[in-house]
Amino acid sequence: MSCSTSENITALARDAVLYTLPLFEMTRMRAAMCPRRDDSGQFAGDSPDSTLGWVNQLVRGRQLLGPRNREVVTPNNDTLYLSTWLELGDEPLVLEVPDTAGRYYVLGLLDFYTNPFESIGTRTTGNGARRFLLHHGEVALPADDDLTPIACPTRDVWLIGRILVDGMDDLAAVHALQDRFVLKTLGDQPAQRRVDVGVTRRAALGDARLYAAAVNAALLRNPPPAAESALVAQYAAVGIGADIDASALEAPTLAALGSALDQVIGELGVPQPSALGGGWFLPVEVRASFGDDYLARAHVSRNYIGALGIEEAMYVTADCDSEGRPLDGRYSYELSFPPDGLPQAQAFWSITMYDKTSCMLVDNVIDRYSIGDRSPQLRYDKHGLSLRLSAAPPADASTQSNWLPAPDGLFYIMLRIYIPSAAHLEQRFHYPPIRRVQPHENGVRTDQSSMAS
Repeated sequence: MSCSTSENITALARDAVLYTLPLFEMTRMRAAMCPRRDDSGQFAGDSPDSTLGWVNQLVRGRQLLGPRNREVVTPNNDTLYLSTWLELGDEPLVLEVPDTAGRYYVLGLLDFYTNPFESIGTRTTGNGARRFLLHHGEVALPADDDLTPIACPTRDVWLIGRILVDGMDDLAAVHALQDRFVLKTLGDQPAQRRVDVGVTRRAALGDARLYAAAVNAALLRNPPPAAESALVAQYAAVGIGADIDASALEAPTLAALGSALDQVIGELGVPQPSALGGGWFLPVEVRASFGDDYLARAHVSRNYIGALGIEEAMYVTADCDSEGRPLDGRYSYELSFPPDGLPQAQAFWSITMYDKTSCMLVDNVIDRYSIGDRSPQLRYDKHGLSLRLSAAPPADASTQSNWLPAPDGLFYIMLRIYIPSAAHLEQRFHYPPIRRVQPHENGVRTDQSSMAS
């Protein structure tokens, strides 16, 4: 193989991974989240390692997520989740939504390439009772004025919903509301069915043959848009394609794919610049589709899978302070919103703390994982709202109500703004700088040092 040919194969393998990574991440997420038992308790498979699971079955999260919930990276701590993986290849499905009496909710619909192509809820369809017909491809739609059809771009779709919860005392009311969401067939029958989700619940990203097998199966079930079919056809040279048997791939092809996986994973893990200033950046700027921005699509699928479009929710994130140093819980940080500079959300806003290594919520002694406009303990003053971020509690007891506990190491925070105002969408809003104010009094590091790795 010549040098130029080798370089071409290397570049093609990288392009193939960037394009198809969302398919693998969706496959992994479906395997992790598809229930193994149906509502009657029947197992889909015959062993814990079975790749069979139930789709078209609503899964109702009954507790606000905490550090022990490890299924989804960067989860929120403000809503209860309501989700299902849809299989729309055989017939359309009817989704019945109750009247939520003004309570904010959203049901986001993601195609298998992670495009958030549609949403149902407060912003788009209102809070009243509605019935929707979810379908893929050409189907004969019933003449029913009560049904609103929603065309889905792929056969496999992830429906991931959020229903706002105002604290632990509000859980019972939301549970009752969750139970009134119904998914069924047009014939008024239960919609759930058993499918092979392709990989085990613990499938890891890194095995080139497993990657090719999962991606090729996804391409077979969910072909790319016609305008991209010629592009995807080129990836056959590196073992990627709907009609390619991954078990037959030879060592050089697997090596090229494996190297591309390592390269892409490394690229997607590099911290993003603070485009919004003060340490803040916007990792997800998609509305209904990523279009041909495959790098952005891969980045979101790897780090923020399940994200909604920015008109529904903005995820303003920071992993560095205002001077570009990585956020580290062994230091204390302050961010201050002026009285007229609080986030502008038509639904709600919150700031959530995450461990940088695991991308999960951080266990802490006061069980506080987020702070926002509904937090009863927050104290405002004439200067607005000042928040403290650190692993150790603030020495000043008067500021502990505004303390968001951090891990004793690297962390990042996410400001969620649900139904953001035009000032946010047009990036005219001024986000307060994240200022390092002092190291942990028991730490060994000085204010001049920072972790670079």
